[in-house]
Formats: sequence, structure tokens, C-alpha cells
Amino acid sequence: MTDIAAAANPLAGSRRVVVKIGSALLVDVKNAVLREAWLESVCKDIVRLRRSGMEVVVVSSGAIALARATLGLVGRRLRLDEKQAAASVGQIRLAQAWSGALKQHDIVAAQLLLTPDDTEIRARHLNARATIQTLLALGCVPVINENDAVATTEMRFGDNDRLAARVAQMIDADGVVLLSDIDGLYTADPRLDPRAEHIGLVERLTDDVMKMGGAPPPGYSSGGMHTKLLAARIATAAGAWMAIAQGQGDRPLGRLLDGERCTWFRPAEEKNSARKRWIASGLHSRGRLVVDQGACEALRQGASLLPAGLKSVEGDFVRGDLVAIVNEEGYECGRGLVEYDAREIARLAGHRSDEMDAILGYRGQACLIHRDDLVMSSVRG
Repeated sequence: MTDIAAAANPLAGSRRVVVKIGSALLVDVKNAVLREAWLESVCKDIVRLRRSGMEVVVVSSGAIALARATLGLVGRRLRLDEKQAAASVGQIRLAQAWSGALKQHDIVAAQLLLTPDDTEIRARHLNARATIQTLLALGCVPVINENDAVATTEMRFGDNDRLAARVAQMIDADGVVLLSDIDGLYTADPRLDPRAEHIGLVERLTDDVMKMGGAPPPGYSSGGMHTKLLAARIATAAGAWMAIAQGQGDRPLGRLLDGERCTWFRPAEEKNSARKRWIASGLHSRGRLVVDQGACEALRQGASLLPAGLKSVEGDFVRGDLVAIVNEEGYECGRGLVEYDAREIARLAGHRSDEMDAILGYRGQACLIHRDDLVMSSVRG
């Protein structure tokens, strides 16, 4: 752990960031009303980031908090069914709030509600990732929240801190900003220990650092410093930096960009190598794609796998499954996550990419395995 002062601001050099906003920042929880002026200031920050060439994804809490007054649920702990009912009512208001605030800057907001399965099950992971990336390409700001209305456990994704980190991992973001009611990590709780020291930069998430998080606090928020450190573990392992920054007060992202004190977490490794390692390890191959030598060479040069070089398909797999890529002699030259089911890929074998839509009857991805979802191995023989 060192000071960040001598290092460049990671936010300033990023191309894609995920910003997490908690209920206590967005909603006056005592009266269960939206903090409209604060939201407007954050939208001005988003405009500033976008003008610098950055893509911004928002993970926003607040649905349940916004619905408490309407449903007469202020001031008490909610049962699971009450939380789900409040989420159903409040999510409409949350989406409207973001849509209206961003519309003032001619920005289109998009809503996505995710569950843990959407980040952990590969086929759903790929669908969600493709949706978010398409929205960003179209100039939208995706606003994401957990789908609390249909959760089967008590809202424990665990929390939107970890959801933000999972989203960053999913879309290959450069970093994650967790806006909080504190300006970062301290050696102890500064509200209880006057000797607590602020930590500007965490180089590595050791056991000693994790112990500084303590336990999640009671109240409206399901987070706390503990869950923020768990989020940092996810984000940094995926090759992204993370910041815990003070969210109270106007223009929190602008202040962070201008160098306001926070805690930065350094990525554990390069983003691409982290993703490739994640694909290569711990996944069971569900089939094999036999390709010609030209396709193997193209893959080694960094290309995606196209149907023209495919000779045959082995196994029964679905979109998002891991398959091995082998040459005609049976030696593995790589493995990756497929964009189509086994039967669809078999129909595409040997055809040009511009024929795929006509063969399948719908418009899908222009490749069988995208290079970002591909790990190469040495070719034998």
C-alpha cells in the first residue's frame, strides 16, 4: 500500500468505466425521495467523461428505497416479499429518474435488470455482454440494477458493489468507481478510531487488507466496506482498477477526475491475460470444432474463428459453452466460447461469413468464436 500521488489518475486514462451508486446517495432514505439535484450533478459528470471519449455504465441502487413511502414501508425492516414488492414499484421510478436526468443532456438511458445467473451462466453472460456493448456502441448509458423483484434469496447478490465488479469483468471495462459515504479505505473505522489512517493505494489485496473491511453495516444498504473489498477482489482479478470515492456532494466523478482523495486498487494483472486465463481454466470442454490449417494460422495471428475454415463439429453444446478447436490431425490449437449451438455451427461449416444470416434465418454474430473469447495453445504435429 502506497500513496497514489506519484501515479497517474487511472480514471483519466480509461476508455470504459462502471460507476456504482448506492441508495443512500441517490435517495433521501428518511423521506424516501429522490435527490434530484445530486442526480443532475452526476449526469453532468457523465457528460464530461463521455466528451473525453469514455464509455460509462451505471450500476444504480435505489429502487426499494424509492418505493418505501408510496407503499407505507418507511422506518422498518422489510420481509423478502415486501422487498420484492417495493422493488417492483421502485424500479419504474428509478428508471424514470435516470432517463429524465440523462435526457436533459440528449443521452438515452437503457435499463437492464440482472441476476447472478446472468453473470455466471456463460450463455446468459454472453447475451448480457452483447446487449451492454451494443447499447454503448449506440451511444446509450446502460443503467443496471439487480432484479430484486424475482430474487430467490434476500437480495444478496450479495450487493451492487459486487454486481458492478461483475459487470466490469463481463464487458472488459478498464475500471470501477464505487461512490460511497467515505473517501476510501482506512486502517480502521475512522468513525470509531481517531488514529485510523487513510490508504491512498492498495497494491495487492492481502488478508490483512481484507480484514480492514469488517462486517456489513445494518440499515438500508446491503453493502459496507467489506463488500467493497470483495468487489475489489473481483475487479482487480479481471484486470481492472477500482476506486472507492466520496459520493456525497455534487459532481463526485468530476472531483475524482480532478484528483480528489480516494482509495485506488491496482489491477492484479493485465486485463487481457486475466480474461484469457479465466477462459482457459476451470471450464470443461463440451465439444470440438475441427478446422483446416489456414484457420489455425489465422487464429494464431489474432483472428476470430470464421465458418469458412471449419471442417466438422463434434459434441452437443449450446451458445456460450467451451469447446476445443483442433486441426485435421486432431491436435488442439485453441479453445473458446462459441457464439452458436452445435447444430447451427454444423450448418455453417465451410460457408462464408456473409452467408450466415441466410443459412440461419436470423442475424447473429459474424464469427463462431470471437477472438476475445479464445485462448490459443501450441499446435503439435
